[in-house]
Amino acid sequence: MSDAAAPEPVDLWSAFKRAHEIVRARVIADTAEAAGLSEPDLTILVNLNKAGGALRQSELAASLGWDRTRISHQLTRMGKRGLVTRERAGGVTVTLTGTGRQAVSAVRPGLDAAVRRHFTDKLSAQEIETLSSVLRRL
Repeated sequence: MSDAAAPEPVDLWSAFKRAHEIVRARVIADTAEAAGLSEPDLTILVNLNKAGGALRQSELAASLGWDRTRISHQLTRMGKRGLVTRERAGGVTVTLTGTGRQAVSAVRPGLDAAVRRHFTDKLSAQEIETLSSVLRRL
């Protein structure tokens, strides 16, 4: 146990935000921008791929913490580029297209490497376990 005083809540918050912004910017610079994708494109493509290729729009928005307007506008932009389709059937289902699947498959190895390089490789196994637990709780 450390003898150092616990950080003030606002200092902890500031450190969390700074770390998030630095890691996010580095990972995106290494992956999404190189693939011609925006950060929101990449976020949606990865989440749809993880879900098997399709999700209800409301579930996708909730999983990202995005409001209805933001997700709708982003999906419209992605639809125009042929990355996703949306179908109405008791709600709106968002589906990866072949182009969307190719994009996420092409960027995934670089994304995994960038996350390791800029984030997880800087942490011990115990720190990763603790951070994972904290993030699930939040």
